[in-house]
Amino acid sequence: MRYPCDNLRLEKGMYNEAGRSFTQVLEREDPSETYKGTPLEGLDAFQRQLKRFDIKVKGENSDPVERFFATAQSAVLFPEFVARAVRQGMEESNLLPHLAAAVTEFDGLDYRSITAVPQEDQGMSHVAEGAAIPQTMILSQGNLVHLHKRGRMLVASYEAIRRQKLDLFAVTLRQMGAHINRMHLEDAIDVLCNGDGNDNPAQVYTVGTDPIGGTEGTLTYDELVDFWAQFDPYEMNTLLVSGDVMRAMLKMEELQNPLTGLNFQGTGTLDTPLGAKLLRCSALDEGTLIGLDRRYALEIVQNGQVLVEYDKLIDRQLERAAITSISGFAKLFPDAARVLKVGDKGE
Repeated sequence: MRYPCDNLRLEKGMYNEAGRSFTQVLEREDPSETYKGTPLEGLDAFQRQLKRFDIKVKGENSDPVERFFATAQSAVLFPEFVARAVRQGMEESNLLPHLAAAVTEFDGLDYRSITAVPQEDQGMSHVAEGAAIPQTMILSQGNLVHLHKRGRMLVASYEAIRRQKLDLFAVTLRQMGAHINRMHLEDAIDVLCNGDGNDNPAQVYTVGTDPIGGTEGTLTYDELVDFWAQFDPYEMNTLLVSGDVMRAMLKMEELQNPLTGLNFQGTGTLDTPLGAKLLRCSALDEGTLIGLDRRYALEIVQNGQVLVEYDKLIDRQLERAAITSISGFAKLFPDAARVLKVGDKGE
């Protein structure tokens, strides 16, 4: 039985439509709603094209890379396969969704976010009859948020990879995606700590320096409580910690109750008694914690999805094909993120 997807004409120009991804163009020409009640229900337009050309991308029977280049039309699908594998690598162990209050899609490289300025003097007092209601002013930020292009260069000849299985090739692409996402995470951490250029760096505390008690270089549960207490009126619901701080927290007596231990041993996830989601991040400097109220701290600004040099991939000119992603980060409420430095351990 033939389906509408079998008659779709594939060409390079599908990658070049402004405001639409390749898959969105395919969906417009071959809507998924058409396939309800058929064996192809549940597949998106790209997956239906893979089935049309009998290209298997997963499993022990996956095809070699050269299968995409059996015809001129099937070759058009190869850049989207690359982009999807890279996106999958970016999404694996991605910490950014745990940090973001909002995600904004933006077509450009310079973005201006907003900020809210409450009237401090009126506070939370009751509004008397006939009195003015306290105001919160919504303003545009003074400085632009700059989006950064992060990417990796795919360096390989077609002859070197043509016989490689697609599932094995996808592993390499996923690793490239993980590297790209790591660069975006480093950008996010920089904005959380140092601000986005609008005079909004996070307040930095140090163990052993008022209002955080304890001894510099040593982290105990008491210091975590002191840090938690600095967030009012916000809520410290996320903790981003370096590897050495993670080890110190795992050894805290307060985190070694049977339920916490069972959960960590079974899933590798640790719930802290402070109620914050604990995330280990190798991009942080040693002895550093970032606490944040993820409902208010950070805005992710994205410019499209993963971009690939589709001309080179379709024409089998893989020697140097760029794979890139453009994102930026804006600080929403400065006090919703704070930094704790454990400091150097005393001799």
